[in-house]
Amino acid sequence: MKSLKARLLTAVVGISIILVLLFLGEIQPLIIAFAIAAVTAFMTGEYLHANNLLKKYFISVPCILFAAIIPIILTTGFVYPVIAAFMIVGFVMLIYNHKQVNYLNFTYAMLGTLLITFGMSALSQLCLTCKPLSFYFATIFSLPWMADAGGFFIGASFGKHKLCPNVSPKKTVEGAIGGVLFCVLTAVVLGFLFAFVIAPDYKFNFAALIILGIVDAVVSIIGDLSFSLIKRSVGIKDYSSIFPGHGGMLDRFDSIIFTAPVMLAVNHFLPFATVV
Repeated sequence: MKSLKARLLTAVVGISIILVLLFLGEIQPLIIAFAIAAVTAFMTGEYLHANNLLKKYFISVPCILFAAIIPIILTTGFVYPVIAAFMIVGFVMLIYNHKQVNYLNFTYAMLGTLLITFGMSALSQLCLTCKPLSFYFATIFSLPWMADAGGFFIGASFGKHKLCPNVSPKKTVEGAIGGVLFCVLTAVVLGFLFAFVIAPDYKFNFAALIILGIVDAVVSIIGDLSFSLIKRSVGIKDYSSIFPGHGGMLDRFDSIIFTAPVMLAVNHFLPFATVV
């Protein structure tokens, strides 16, 4: 009961923060970009800490700085120079400190940083370039979380066939199907809600939303399993304890890191919302 109360309280606080950011973002979208940059840097720190690399400052400092910069400068022409500088600085640091860290750990740090940063940068680009902001903001967060909720409830009630027992023993095929159904239903409900109540000036593509719901749910499961595999390989349960009952920031955003680029890609070919 105590754990459930902690989870609910954390969820309420988290949703409140998201709503405040959404309100401020409608006024100045760059506020959301800076918030995403801060979250990205923090998650990169969590990832490095899980791999015992956070105190290897010649690795962690460039990685965290890179993670903090990219989501902000995404819409400028400086992204590729910053990526190139990050790679060069990283290898220079490795050359001068190769006795303190092996190449495999260095690779873990670089790849993990790139994965987290590019996933969150897609989230930043969606928030900065797509309208209505409130629809994309709601969709980005609610779809993977509803897929997770659907997977949990359907899996707990009907789950019999294990999906990936070596990585996540509690996930089931039935739960995954439930996650897809919950995700599609959420996408359609959000579409109707915004089309007829919140943003009637926009026309919403429901076929695209159904496709998004299916793809988003599948990719969300892949993202969850991917970061669960990393946790299992380093022997930890959560990336941190910043959210009581929920684990770390990376535990909450692991699916979004994978789904945000997918949503950006689907929206490019099949725009979800257009001005009437």
